[in-house]
Amino acid sequence: MTADFALLLLAGILSAAGVYLLLERTIIKILLGLMILSNGVNLLILAAGGPPGNPPIRGQGWGENAGDSDPLAQAMILTAIVITAGVGAFILALAYRSYQFTTVDEVADDAEDAKIAQRSATDPAQAPDRDASDDPTTGMPTELGEHVDYDDEDLEEAEAEYEAETRAEAEARAEAEARVEKLRRRRAEEDREEER
Repeated sequence: MTADFALLLLAGILSAAGVYLLLERTIIKILLGLMILSNGVNLLILAAGGPPGNPPIRGQGWGENAGDSDPLAQAMILTAIVITAGVGAFILALAYRSYQFTTVDEVADDAEDAKIAQRSATDPAQAPDRDASDDPTTGMPTELGEHVDYDDEDLEEAEAEYEAETRAEAEARAEAEARVEKLRRRRAEEDREEER
């Protein structure tokens, strides 16, 4: 089997250009890179399918070809075209939603990813799998329980809030117990008066 060098060269150039565009920060360039890369891979599959031949239908001939063309390569290319169209539609939807929120086509760095990248690998207090309420040295849960710090508050502020909530709950519990005790005494006094 001989391969068409021009077709392989074109597939390589398209694939390289597609990968280059995929590495850009704008969504439209990413979409174009995906489409160009897909076309390069489709050309590569077409070149791998062998030389042109007769259609894979019994009794049909075309030109002076001795053999039939490979229908598997054609089916794979058709499937790849459909998948690329679906992924392209998804990326267009992402671009539209991104434009609605930011009115920019560029993909920004994620703030949480930047925080994780700055963490030290050796410091257990900065381990990414720790809950905000875990003790940084032992890793054991603290009295805060499952407190998760969604608003980037300091742990001291969260502990102060927890202590205030605990104090308020304790006061409410003590107040309720005092009321219950007062009702028991009143009932006990009423029972004594009835016995007399």
